Amino acid sequence: MNVNVHSIHFDADIKLVNFIKEKLDKLTLFHDNIMGGDVTLRVGPDGERPRNKHVEIRLAVPGNDLFAKRRAASFEEAAVNAIDALRSQVERDKTRLREVRG
Repeated sequence: MNVNVHSIHFDADIKLVNFIKEKLDKLTLFHDNIMGGDVTLRVGPDGERPRNKHVEIRLAVPGNDLFAKRRAASFEEAAVNAIDALRSQVERDKTRLREVRG
């Protein structure tokens, strides 16, 4: 799966990018028609501390794209929470596709 990671107003560490890509690749176990993903990483204002790390993920699947947005104290935690939300969406989408086909 092709995943693009965009970090807004900072340079994301390669370890963070690889972590996110590895977690997203596991979603292909639940849905084999995922074409790609866009991840946006953003640091919120200091007034939001300690939960000022924002992660937005959009997955391209046939039909409607799937989207999740989470914020947490770390990018890793926010990414895991967003990917968990996407997993639920992916499972529902796959169930919906099965019902339509058969």
